[in-house]
Amino acid sequence: MGAIGSRLYGTAIPMPDEDAENAPVPYIIVNFVGLVNGDTTKDSRYESQDDKVQIDISVVGQTLRQLHDLTQMVRDVVCEYFTNNSTNVVDYQFKAGRIIYDGDKPCYWQVLSYECDVYQKLYEQEDN
Repeated sequence: MGAIGSRLYGTAIPMPDEDAENAPVPYIIVNFVGLVNGDTTKDSRYESQDDKVQIDISVVGQTLRQLHDLTQMVRDVVCEYFTNNSTNVVDYQFKAGRIIYDGDKPCYWQVLSYECDVYQKLYEQEDN
């Protein structure tokens, strides 16, 4: 949070679009992209117990070097969190998009994408 001046946003920067163009850099936006339910089985025809959840993290830095440092920090934090905490996330796949330069701001940005395999316990079974 110190590296981005506490400018961590969910979905979008909470200000009008014309002001968002002048939002201070660096910042990070975390966005829930969607999910796909896994394959069904003979025991669960309607919904399976696993989802593939897509999360995109947009990282914005003033310089190319700052962008590289921030994206590596994000990757390290995500990996450390899942390594050290018990969650419903069974596994994830990571990919990074191309680096883009915005000359109007000016800044560099990149989208980091995580496809998470999430186990959902749909039904509680009672012991009788």
